[in-house]
Amino acid sequence: MNIKNVTFVAEIGQNHNGNIDLCYELIKEAKYAGANIAKFQLGWRAKKGERNHIDKDSLKKLHDWGNHFGIEIMFSVFNDEALNLLKPFRPQRFKIASRTLVENLDLVKKILKFKKETFISLGRWNKKSLPFKKTDNIKYLWCKYQYPTFNKHLTNFPKKFNKSYYDGLSDHCVDIDTSLLAISRGAVIIERHFTLDKSSNVIRDHALSSTPEEFYNLVKLGRELRIKYLKGI
Repeated sequence: MNIKNVTFVAEIGQNHNGNIDLCYELIKEAKYAGANIAKFQLGWRAKKGERNHIDKDSLKKLHDWGNHFGIEIMFSVFNDEALNLLKPFRPQRFKIASRTLVENLDLVKKILKFKKETFISLGRWNKKSLPFKKTDNIKYLWCKYQYPTFNKHLTNFPKKFNKSYYDGLSDHCVDIDTSLLAISRGAVIIERHFTLDKSSNVIRDHALSSTPEEFYNLVKLGRELRIKYLKGI
C-alpha cells in the first residue's frame, strides 16, 4: 500500500441481498466510483440457503468480475472453512472484522501467518494493548461497533491518525463526512459500506452505506484532501 495515497474500500458485504449475480453491478459501480477494493464477507451467514452463501463457483465469479473491471476483490474471513475456501484464489490481502478478533483469535493468527497485508478493525477490541504487534503487514482500522454510528458515538475519534496506531477508518456513519475528517487527520485507509439502494430494508447495512455517487464524491474529495495534507496545509 502506498501511504502517499488513500486506499478506498467499498464494503459490499451482504448488500447483494442474497443475489450473487447482483455483485457484477456492485463491483462495476465500485470501480467506476473510484474504489481500490471491493470487499465481501466470507463465512458469515453463509450456510446453504442463507443470504450470504458463497461457494467455490460464486468465489470464481467474484474474482472474474474483479479482474474484468480491474478492481481488487477482498474478503472479511469469519471461520476456518471460509479461509480454506479462499486460499486457492491466492488473496492479495485479508480483512479481519472486530467480531472475529474477539471471538476467534486463533483464526486471525492463521491468517497473519500468510504474511499478507491484513486490515484489522478494532471496534470490539476493548483491551489497552494491541492484539498483535504493529508490522508493515498489519493495518489497524478505527471503528465503532455501532450500526449506524452517529456523532455522539465518536468520542474517542483519533485527532491524528499518523500519530496513532490506526492506519485508517472502517466507517459505519450514514454520511461521508466522518471519512473525510479521518483523511484530513492522516488516515490512509477508508472502508465504507457500498450499496445500489440505500432505501432497501433487506439488511440494516443499506441505510449506512454510500451509493455510487456518494462514494465517487468521497474518493474525489478525499484524494484532494490527501494532497493538501501531504503539503502540510
